[in-house]
Amino acid sequence: MAWVYLFIAGLLEILWAFSMKKSQGFSLPGPTVVTLVAMAASFGLLAVAMRSLPLGTAYTIWTGIGAVGAFVIGIAVLGEPVGPMRIAAAALIVSGIVMMKLSA
Repeated sequence: MAWVYLFIAGLLEILWAFSMKKSQGFSLPGPTVVTLVAMAASFGLLAVAMRSLPLGTAYTIWTGIGAVGAFVIGIAVLGEPVGPMRIAAAALIVSGIVMMKLSA
């Protein structure tokens, strides 16, 4: 179950990063509330997952899901630039996540 909690925490990290961007510096109440609720839920689920997963593994996977997810959302939804170096960087993050999971 810890892996499920960790995965959902990672998805919530993507949500709060996106909603933080949409909040325009916390000046829009709707996205600001979404950001704060998603942050709290993400941290809470990460904490629950860490009850049985090693700190390094849980934190690395959580941040990796958030980083790559935010990268994809930035490109797909926000029209951020994409290039070979950015794709290679994201691929390295994904490979690190896979290696961390396999080592656990």
